[in-house]
Amino acid sequence: MKRSIALGLAAVAALAVAPPAAVVAAPRPALQFGQCPQDIATPYPQLSCATVEVPLDHANPGGERVQILVSKLPARNPQARRGALLVNPGGPGGPGADFAGTLGGLVPPQVRDSYDLIGFDTRNTAHSTPISCVDPATYWANPLPDPDSPAARETNWQRAQAYADGCAQRAGKYLPHLNTPTNARDMDLVRAALGEQKISFLGYSYGTYLGAVYGQLFPERVDRMVLDSSVNPDVSEIWYGNNLAQDVAAQQRLDHFFDWVARHDRVFHLGTEGLQVKAAWQRTQEELRKAPRGPLGPSELIEISFNALYGESDWQPLAQGLADFQLRGDDRALAAMVTPKDALAENGNAIYNAVECADAPWPTRRAEWERDSRRMATGNPFAAWFNSWTVAPCRTWHAPRQQPTKITGEKLPPVLMFNSEHDVATPYAGAVEMHHSLPSSVLVTERDAGKHGVWALSGNAEADRIGADYLVHGALPAEDVAIPGHPEPDPSASDTRDSRTFDLR
Repeated sequence: MKRSIALGLAAVAALAVAPPAAVVAAPRPALQFGQCPQDIATPYPQLSCATVEVPLDHANPGGERVQILVSKLPARNPQARRGALLVNPGGPGGPGADFAGTLGGLVPPQVRDSYDLIGFDTRNTAHSTPISCVDPATYWANPLPDPDSPAARETNWQRAQAYADGCAQRAGKYLPHLNTPTNARDMDLVRAALGEQKISFLGYSYGTYLGAVYGQLFPERVDRMVLDSSVNPDVSEIWYGNNLAQDVAAQQRLDHFFDWVARHDRVFHLGTEGLQVKAAWQRTQEELRKAPRGPLGPSELIEISFNALYGESDWQPLAQGLADFQLRGDDRALAAMVTPKDALAENGNAIYNAVECADAPWPTRRAEWERDSRRMATGNPFAAWFNSWTVAPCRTWHAPRQQPTKITGEKLPPVLMFNSEHDVATPYAGAVEMHHSLPSSVLVTERDAGKHGVWALSGNAEADRIGADYLVHGALPAEDVAIPGHPEPDPSASDTRDSRTFDLR
């Protein structure tokens, strides 16, 4: 494993056990909230923003600083205000400052009355001293190499190496400090700057792991905690095993999507059975392998399909795009779904790799990666290789890898968890493991559903009621509970997207 930045693994592991005493004594100025950056203020004028300066290295609190952007949506009823609810949308690398604005229109009204919603961009993300690893205009200029092709394997490895090298060259001083325990310590400095003795926390996806690590390091500073769509926190699963688990869940959920399209054949005309729709998707993939269409190649088809499985809001556009392509030779709808690889997307990709690569050991031998990818692709061919290439820079990452924080949750107050049964990004088995790791937790399972992000994001009224009762009154179900899933979209309706639905990516 190459290392261009020398920081001993023992030192990194020590940081993960407990915050250095110097951190507790570090100065914490009060926040002065004002105007948010324009890209946040325009859609969310009700938000105000401030910055918190945190140490680049928490072991050296007097050294260089980085800035964390914090946003605030004040409680609507000051007399009913309970405290601050910090929110994180996941990733790692998801911008969090604007997420408070998004949630402001989605959470139950009694929660809005009771809490200041506090968003924050984790370090080096979005408005918090952002980094990038490559020039997106060149690195992402063309459709990516076919992730499944043996002939493209060497090219994909070269791209992964170039990305890891680019991160070291462009952001090398930050890489040793881009990890989840550091993010948790940053979050505690945000708490202190807010003037709060305790905080409540709402985390989705990666945010569940951030919340669990924060609770492990600072259990006495947690009031109430909601973890939605949980990462498997087992130290043997962070993060390589978690990525492999996604391959199985994605294959199963893709079949659910094919079955849904088949049930609405009067709209899409791709077949009345899921296998017929699957064949149409595979034909599209083969045609794109032979001749990519503009920004749309075989890797991009997997990406837009994978993204659509996070929720149902993109099911109709994806199905219609497949129908246009197969029945009319029209690729415009599918091409429009390809995510632009602009500076913001590159920053998100950089943080996604940096945090996951540093949080835990990764295999360093190509043969091991390829063996596991082949094994996963045998029964789950949809995204096995694609998913591996997404994190392949971790094989030769130029920064120390920590031992993951062991989650025991022994001193945490009651925790409320949500997970859908067929979640793609955080498969249900991971939620069960998180539940077992947090003895004070209660797990609410959304049956027959696969939305990534249940509470306040899926439109499930029963989930929203349970979450609001907990956050406002501290009331939890007496035991784990399963609730019916939210309805699937109806493509024959004029508006197939619930106004309350928000898809995490």
